[in-house]
Amino acid sequence: MITIQPFEVNYFSENTYVLYDETKEAVLIDCGCLFPQEQKALSDFIAQKGLTLKRLLCTHLHLDHIFGCEFVYNTYGLSPEAHKMDVDNLPSAGEQAKRFGFPMKVTDIPVKHYLVNGETVTFGESELTVLTVPGHSPGGLAFYNKKNGFVMVGDSLFAGSIGRTDLWGGNQEVLIASINDKLLALPDETIVYPGHGPETRVIDEKLNNPYL
Repeated sequence: MITIQPFEVNYFSENTYVLYDETKEAVLIDCGCLFPQEQKALSDFIAQKGLTLKRLLCTHLHLDHIFGCEFVYNTYGLSPEAHKMDVDNLPSAGEQAKRFGFPMKVTDIPVKHYLVNGETVTFGESELTVLTVPGHSPGGLAFYNKKNGFVMVGDSLFAGSIGRTDLWGGNQEVLIASINDKLLALPDETIVYPGHGPETRVIDEKLNNPYL
């Protein structure tokens, strides 16, 4: 069974997730840990649980979801993995920081592997299926685990809302189509873990989300 440990971090209350199973192998999704105390909380958790971090996965490359990539690279030797469309169409982390007016220096850690739709990400005895969900960003991704009945959706879908589409390459029509085609097509009881805010379920968003 996969255990999911969230960390709410940075200025944007972004959800960083550690996923691990009985083998103690783990993956990190959307590491937004910006401040030293956030980075320490993450590394302390990994150490206390005796986890081996295998991969750094990104649902998308907006700044609030990649603040922690430099820390992960320096600490664990892992580079981010994301969709090529985000790499090609979004400004670098450093440029995004300038545009948002952040005073700190943000170092760009190059993406080492381009994730594609249908790809299987394995760790320990577990696996995640990569789903392309563009719209919030050109290369938006989700990570689905059928056995445990959950999907990590980044900023594509929230409890009662959907992701903003006014940033680089965003498109609301594309996003809604992606959600309908990829996320709402999953079993109704699938738990949805978003990039901000509380978890929800596919059935709840089908019935109650005013954007869908």
